[in-house]
Amino acid sequence: MVDLSVKIGKLVLKNPVMTASGTFGYGAEFDDFFDVSSLGAIIVKGTTFEPREGNPYPRMAETPSGMLNAVGLQNKGIDYFETKIYPVISRYETNVIVNVNGSNIDDYVQLTKRIEKLENIPAIELNISCPNVKMGGMAFGTNTVSAREVIRAVRDVYSRTLIVKLSPNVTNIAEFGVIAQEEGADAVSLINTLLGMAIDIKERRPKLSTVTGGLSGPAVKPVALRMVWQTAKAVSIPVIGIGGIMNADDAVEFILAGASAVQVGTASFINPVTASEVVKGIAEYLQLNGFHSPGDIVGNIKI
Repeated sequence: MVDLSVKIGKLVLKNPVMTASGTFGYGAEFDDFFDVSSLGAIIVKGTTFEPREGNPYPRMAETPSGMLNAVGLQNKGIDYFETKIYPVISRYETNVIVNVNGSNIDDYVQLTKRIEKLENIPAIELNISCPNVKMGGMAFGTNTVSAREVIRAVRDVYSRTLIVKLSPNVTNIAEFGVIAQEEGADAVSLINTLLGMAIDIKERRPKLSTVTGGLSGPAVKPVALRMVWQTAKAVSIPVIGIGGIMNADDAVEFILAGASAVQVGTASFINPVTASEVVKGIAEYLQLNGFHSPGDIVGNIKI
């Protein structure tokens, strides 16, 4: 028998498959397609202390083997989340994780304090790596001093499982993984989107209103896989792999590279049941190859 359960900090996941923030809404959007509670965890769209309108349109563009987005963390803020969203998503029989964002350290701290009061939110994903906002976001995730400061500040006020989402737009991502571990993170997730752009040659203008945006999808997978492998070798806390996972084979690659769990993102836009299919595919791979749990293959590559 295969046991798919994994542990991330204090979290026990029924399987290693999570959803990537910003690609799965609040979960309810996928209720008509499959049982969302069958996943190891869902990470809801990015949340900020105050409401945000996001960036002007156009803010999405298709690219070869991927997509660019510059949504800009559009959401209605923590007040709306507490009163309207939380009562709905707290019914899921799985781990519901909030992706936390801010423009400054105080934003992160105050938002984290509010979320900790919500009994059925067992973890947060601290997003210090969003390339689509003018303030905060990637500014914290690409500077070692700022990254350390914001992680430390949030850890000081948060007692539950803390996952730090890392930016790929750095020279040495493993260095940021080490910083997260030193400042008390229970896990790191990577990668967030790569900074990119696209141009409409007929109009001779950028396809995004913000000129640049975040690249995701299969195009980023080789980069993400390499960064997960590097970071997993540098830290002792769990690594959660993200980036171009379209099927179970992709997910297994990330686990073999050192990821304890994975997040399915852009694939959900193409096939809404991808995450559910990945769960099944991982189980089949383990059984076919004589392994009993995902932990048996974490980092288990022959070099």
